[in-house]
Amino acid sequence: RYLRTLYLGLQSRWQAEHRRRHFYWRMMFESADISMLRLLEAFLKSAPQLVLQLSIMVQQNSIEPLQGLSASASLVSLAWMIASYQKVLRDSREDKMPMSYKGAVVQILWHLFTIAARAIAFALFASVFQLYFGIFIVTHWCIMTFWIIQGETDFCMSKWEEIIYNMVVGIIYIFCWFNVKEGRSRYRMCIYYVITLSENAALTILWFLYYDRETTSDFDALILVCVVSSSFALGIFFMFIYYCLLHPNGPIFSHRSVGCIFRQEPPPVPGSPVEAVTSPPRSLPRTTGGEREGAPGERDSCVPVFQVRPRTLPVPAARAPRTERPVIRIDLPRKKYPAWDAHFIDRRLRKTILALEYASPITPCLQYRTPGAPQEVLEYETTV
Repeated sequence: RYLRTLYLGLQSRWQAEHRRRHFYWRMMFESADISMLRLLEAFLKSAPQLVLQLSIMVQQNSIEPLQGLSASASLVSLAWMIASYQKVLRDSREDKMPMSYKGAVVQILWHLFTIAARAIAFALFASVFQLYFGIFIVTHWCIMTFWIIQGETDFCMSKWEEIIYNMVVGIIYIFCWFNVKEGRSRYRMCIYYVITLSENAALTILWFLYYDRETTSDFDALILVCVVSSSFALGIFFMFIYYCLLHPNGPIFSHRSVGCIFRQEPPPVPGSPVEAVTSPPRSLPRTTGGEREGAPGERDSCVPVFQVRPRTLPVPAARAPRTERPVIRIDLPRKKYPAWDAHFIDRRLRKTILALEYASPITPCLQYRTPGAPQEVLEYETTV
């Protein structure tokens, strides 16, 4: 996958001008796949290893240099992977504003301190209550998995694949917050961090009441409790910094921060009503390239890309001649995470897309089925 991403990136530089955008988006979707696999690998491997190492340190009341370096690397990899995936995912979606590097750094600090507090609380509790720690982890994982399933995520193409994916994401929810659903996430995130704060406090207090006084002094135990609380507080502080100052959609308290789904529809222009379309029309003139692309800075706009022409139109202004491009209509709703449905589209449309691509000088468009007005995609979002 790394080699394929590198190949697509080089092709986006070497190809002709009209082909660069095509290879660039293929590279972005492949990069999103890689980031998701790295994220799952980190939380399935590095997170349990981090808790185990910290628990051994607490029991032995000593830290070896190599052991501390390994635990630090595991912690940094967890925070790095989740921030990296969020940035790559936003970069691979044209309907989202890209995340700045400052925002990515603050996200790393946010997850670094919250995961550190979580892992230390786990290690403290596991050093005294091994059996009860296993019961707690399984219970928390089941609750988080059911919570994610109840949210009706839309990542995979079949029901059972979606459930398996939700079970894996439930493991991530053991350690940190990970948004898996479109829309307002601040309320779900607040609920999650309230639960996490309560669990961290309960685990740390139980350890403080029953820890071994012979191997750990009261002063060291008090320091560990302060480390857990201060680390979690720092993580929440950087989370507020990100959402208040560095979020791609704007400050959290600004009216512009509300996502596209919840933004009020723009008032219709007098004399040109827009009718809703419930299914892709069979013969309807498509919008021009200029209307589809829009003005600069409208990348996160919610104005419908594909609209029904009013019955009574004013005299149109002179327009430059446009080149017709082939359109592939897909009787499926367009998924918001293109890296996941890319393979599904590939398996069924590979030959058709390749034939149209090389038979026409213009890249074919995709037209997905949507609840409202169907949207026409300029670049086909598959990884063929």
